[in-house]
Amino acid sequence: DQPHAQAIMTRKLTSPTGDDDFVRVTLARVGERLLAAPLNRGAGVITSLVRADGLALIPRFSEGVDAGQTVEVRLYRSLRTIERTVAIVGSHDPMIDLLAQFLAVRFPGDRLASAGVGSVGGLVALRRQEAHIAGSHLLDTETGEYNFSYIGKYLPGIPARLITFAHREQGLYVQPGNPLSVRDFDDLPRVRFVNRQRGAGTRVLLDYELGKRGIAPESIAGYEREENTHLAVAAAVASGMADCGMGVRSGALALGLEFVSIGWERYDLVIPHAHLDHPGVRHVIALLDDAEFRTALGAQPGYDTRETGTIQLDT
Repeated sequence: DQPHAQAIMTRKLTSPTGDDDFVRVTLARVGERLLAAPLNRGAGVITSLVRADGLALIPRFSEGVDAGQTVEVRLYRSLRTIERTVAIVGSHDPMIDLLAQFLAVRFPGDRLASAGVGSVGGLVALRRQEAHIAGSHLLDTETGEYNFSYIGKYLPGIPARLITFAHREQGLYVQPGNPLSVRDFDDLPRVRFVNRQRGAGTRVLLDYELGKRGIAPESIAGYEREENTHLAVAAAVASGMADCGMGVRSGALALGLEFVSIGWERYDLVIPHAHLDHPGVRHVIALLDDAEFRTALGAQPGYDTRETGTIQLDT
């Protein structure tokens, strides 16, 4: 008989009403609460099976559960394993997977569970105590600084530390050979675009650059079409569903696309002081100063580690 646990759902889920429904979830203890984050039903079955910590029961006739509601979870892993999970949400970066690999090897038993919900979504999750760490690259268009003002806005009264993960190269994804000769943002009104979701740092940067040039978003075909990760944007371009999208260089490389560089940005990890004593969080911070990890990260095209591990802000 599989062990069960009570967990709090992090987002709303709808469900067919006629039968009991089971949803795969990842679990993490943040503070005193055990949280369940549902895995996308559309994700590959094998992928979600590997990542899942358990099955959450949605009772028949309930029509689903709301965020913050307690659910019964049938566990695939021991609670001891789940206690050592570090939940990192926010801006999606493909190299968080590299960090997860190093964490698992260097500190056996530690695990990183990540979810790309955009930079603003990550800060909101920290405020709601739904994650230990948030990835963020939000440009303050007034000052040209990254993240500082947004921490004050979204984490009022919550002491937090801002540590640089890396500087990343941002650019435009186009088909190999760049058949439409896309050079910069001025070319977007004549191509089919695919965007990132509202609250994503990449979207903030795009809107800033369009505003500087006086380009109306509605003049860009596909501006309203949103994807949640760099890789999903790259996949839309690779499949021909869009001519162009915006993201980090590693996304273009992963799917064999051409990359038109537009500049570098600072990508930081935001950690509330309340989580600094979590063993897994301490290990993540230690890895940012680890020479072998920094060498592996810096070897990836489009990443610069000159400030990796640097504390930019401690509130």
